[in-house]
Amino acid sequence: MAKVSSFVSGDNPQRGSLTLFPSVDPCYSYTVLDNPWRSTNNTYDSVLKCDGSVTWSGWYRLFINNVNAQIPDTCVAKYSCGTHIPLWIRGGHPTVQDGVVTRDVCGHWENYCCYIGSYPIKVKACPGNYYVYELVSPTWCYLAYCAVTNISSTVTTIAPETSTAVINITPQDECTSQTSGGCFQNLLEQIENITAQVLPLNTVTNILTVAFNTSEKTLESFSSAKPTELASYGNRMLKTTEKLISTLVKPTITSDNVSFTLATVEGQVFMVGPNVTLNKIPQLDTTNSSVDIDLIGIAKSNNERSAAVAFMSYSTMENLLKPDFFNTSNDTVKTMMSTVISATLPKTTNTKLTKPVNFTFRHIRKFDPTSSLSCVYWNISEWIVDGCSVLKTNSSYTVCSCVHLSTFALIMQTSRPPESDSQLLDLLNLVCVIVGLVFFSLALLTFALCQWSPGVNNVARINICISLLLAHLLFLLTQHFLNIIRPKQVLCAVISGLLHFFFLSGFVWMFIEAVMLFIYVKNLSQISSRKREVLSSGFLCVIGYLIALVVVCVSVGLVPEGYGSECCWIKIDKGFIWSFLGPVCVILASNTLLFIKIIISLNSTLKSLNAEVSQMKQTKIMVFKTLAQFVVLGCPWILGFFTNGRKELEILFLILNSQQGTFIFLIYCVLNNEVRQQYKKFFRCLCCIKQH
Repeated sequence: MAKVSSFVSGDNPQRGSLTLFPSVDPCYSYTVLDNPWRSTNNTYDSVLKCDGSVTWSGWYRLFINNVNAQIPDTCVAKYSCGTHIPLWIRGGHPTVQDGVVTRDVCGHWENYCCYIGSYPIKVKACPGNYYVYELVSPTWCYLAYCAVTNISSTVTTIAPETSTAVINITPQDECTSQTSGGCFQNLLEQIENITAQVLPLNTVTNILTVAFNTSEKTLESFSSAKPTELASYGNRMLKTTEKLISTLVKPTITSDNVSFTLATVEGQVFMVGPNVTLNKIPQLDTTNSSVDIDLIGIAKSNNERSAAVAFMSYSTMENLLKPDFFNTSNDTVKTMMSTVISATLPKTTNTKLTKPVNFTFRHIRKFDPTSSLSCVYWNISEWIVDGCSVLKTNSSYTVCSCVHLSTFALIMQTSRPPESDSQLLDLLNLVCVIVGLVFFSLALLTFALCQWSPGVNNVARINICISLLLAHLLFLLTQHFLNIIRPKQVLCAVISGLLHFFFLSGFVWMFIEAVMLFIYVKNLSQISSRKREVLSSGFLCVIGYLIALVVVCVSVGLVPEGYGSECCWIKIDKGFIWSFLGPVCVILASNTLLFIKIIISLNSTLKSLNAEVSQMKQTKIMVFKTLAQFVVLGCPWILGFFTNGRKELEILFLILNSQQGTFIFLIYCVLNNEVRQQYKKFFRCLCCIKQH
């Protein structure tokens, strides 16, 4: 195993508390320990170190083979240092001017660098480029402190304001193939161990990108995580982000600001100094929120006459800090109406506000006028309203006022629909879909078994029935077993992708049938081409399913996380629903234009062509049936645009959409005289068989 190295930038400690020097300076009164532990380049062997049995007393300076050594301040691999669980200190080493500090001791186990945690010890940096430690005994056996020797220039007296560090934060190797909670915890440990007071903007944004990407992957693998686990992850993400943002604060005489925009988080940092020339700082803005804060007044109340505010907006934090964590006495449906934001005063001694802070939230979801809005802040495990109130609101945004800084959001409460209504709607959906599936099956049997006129091509109609039959059947099974399917995120996403494909292919086949009808009408005036088939059935099948497949594949490639909503359908956020609605609107618009052309062309042909009356009548019926099919298959989805939670429209949409098979069976089978004659013949034969 490679030797663990450490880097100390000379910053003030980020963890632990500053303590007074003892009466006797430990830098000149300590016990020398030479080779007390195996260094981290030694691996586990038959000799097991157990520092829990050692009685420690006073301060110790470490040596390995008479070479100055120190306890590592980064994670150490399991089975190192001659023991099962190696110990290292968390929070970095202090500088000389920091004096005596307290540091937690961590032990690496179960892919978590701080699985065994919080055995605090005292540490002091000494002028001769060495450290001394006041050690304590661990409570578990097979725990031992580690030591490393490459510390020739680690103890420094550089002022914290000018110190910088090259930080390399990466997930563990095993996290690249699959992400687990342990990987996420390890990554956060690495970030928490950063001791630099000031970091470049690109370093901070790179670390934030890695952290939030790992967080999203962790959420996917823990789709059924308990609320307490989600809250814990959310707290650590907030703490980590706020720590990183604080490293963007730099001393200034007048004023300065830094801002950044990432896919999952936006941030702004504004700093004022003793010679600030502004009367008030400008409003801090992100895409969906803004804040007004009296930073000048806060700076005047500080001895240094300086202050800084950090403002962050998180677009995905609601997946961790869910609106359901807002506990209210009334049973309502909670909806997150804003991005989660956070406002802090980093590196500011006196953080008392001189006046309330105003936040403006842009609504990220449709506002229900009958609902109530609450300005809330995050308090470890729940959203609460203490100290926050709504100043004004409209359909687009809400202004909140708070007397403290924290993590904030806007939550909308709407009345929960009565269970009886919900159960009635579910029952109606079940019955209607089953009836529709029965008639889809009857239509398919009719198309396959009945004899049709030579000029009738049922390829498109058969494939419409197949696509919609599979779509409605898959949707019915998914909703029936949703409690089992929903926790399996990958399965849920695959099902939503298949539903996207089947419904879309039904519309593509409807467009193909309209095109075939248009060609048929155009050929009425060309006697020689009446009976010539324009496209083969095999070629039509390739076109009908390939177009839908291409749309789904492109959608997966562009937004792979767009599938797998709460109902295992396409997610409506980020506009991904248009991967379905977009092609549907294009097909419906194209079909409308085609039918206008068909009617104009048919009217012109009937005036100029002296054709048989029966053929003209058959053509008119064909146009009418195709037009009726277009209305039946297309109108329900158009209606879906305007439901907006209205029960009567939802019921109408449900009935029309589920009965597409019924309408197809009635239009093409029951209303077809030839098919009716064959039905009568079939039933007569069936009756004769029963009589005999």
